Amino acid sequence: MNRTFLLLAALFLILSPKVDAQVGITGVPFLQIEADSRGAGMGNTGVALADNAAALFWNPAGLAYQRDNQASFTHSNWLANFGVSDLFYDYLVVKQYVEGIGTIGGHITFLNLGEQLNTTAGGEEGARFNSYEFAIGLSYGTELSKNFALGGGARLIYSSLASGIEVDGQKINPGSSVGVDIAALYKSNPFDFGSSDAIASFGVNLTNLGPGIQYSDNAQKDPLPTVLRFGPAINFGLDEDRVNELTVAVDITKIMARQEAFEVQSGDSTVFEFRAVNPLRALVESWSTYRPLDPNTGTRTNVSLIEQFMIGAGLEYWYNKQFAIRGGYYYESPDNGDREFITFGAGLRYNQFGVDFSYIKTLESQSPLANTLRFSILLNY
Repeated sequence: MNRTFLLLAALFLILSPKVDAQVGITGVPFLQIEADSRGAGMGNTGVALADNAAALFWNPAGLAYQRDNQASFTHSNWLANFGVSDLFYDYLVVKQYVEGIGTIGGHITFLNLGEQLNTTAGGEEGARFNSYEFAIGLSYGTELSKNFALGGGARLIYSSLASGIEVDGQKINPGSSVGVDIAALYKSNPFDFGSSDAIASFGVNLTNLGPGIQYSDNAQKDPLPTVLRFGPAINFGLDEDRVNELTVAVDITKIMARQEAFEVQSGDSTVFEFRAVNPLRALVESWSTYRPLDPNTGTRTNVSLIEQFMIGAGLEYWYNKQFAIRGGYYYESPDNGDREFITFGAGLRYNQFGVDFSYIKTLESQSPLANTLRFSILLNY
């Protein structure tokens, strides 16, 4: 598969509305890639866990209950089925506890789309260019009580897909924007559960709320991938001494962005232009049937409210807080992304160091996510 096709695929996912996938209505979807191997190995869950540095992605309110300092780095050869080595995803996060203030975290997210070759409409080869996207941000969590915390964060977003290239007479520019996170986390007091005790939790995180992003002077802005994530988790010991522990988690997510379609006369034909709905207005309008427009036919399909929810569920087993195995399941409606896969993972902790990995086994054929591996390393300092 040549690099020009890869770029076109990336542009399609990011810039164009997509009838069968709700994610297609947003720009910069790299912000939705799960940022650590632990959560990815548990079926893309973590909003009610958020007990390590990756809380910046899953639920920044979880920082409020963390008193240690930690750095973590996650790497994945993204869309491995494309067979291109320089298509990769990296996530670096550091959290620091400050006495009297709380725990503050910072992150850098980077998606490299590799080197591309510009080809003219006549098939002539032009200049080569690099495509990439990144975000940098800060997050903070604070306890309102021993059972309830609030958190938030903000990030700067930069997307350079085809900078300097002209498409249909329009020069493609880098896109930039700002996204904000608002989160909450509830943790129960320990309670009896079988031969040991347990702690239940429930988290909510609204992430990437902000203005849209655009890539050319004449183009309308595409909405950010504003995502609502919520769900419960429970952790309990399998024996009195909690040498063996089990965690069960469920995350439910939903895209909280919308686009409007407008008919525009172009010469003798009518084309459609798409415009991002104001993000605050989209928070309200997203709680209804979604009717995406097929720009080729001008027809609409109905995606019911229940079909717009994406579900992940996962298990994690720890032995003596040193070795973990994980598994999970993720599902989207066929009318809303149509991703379905099972996940596997494992983790190891030794003194201040930790290693995690996860693997995706897709249930649909020819999925670009098939055989995706993530690796994470952690350092407590």
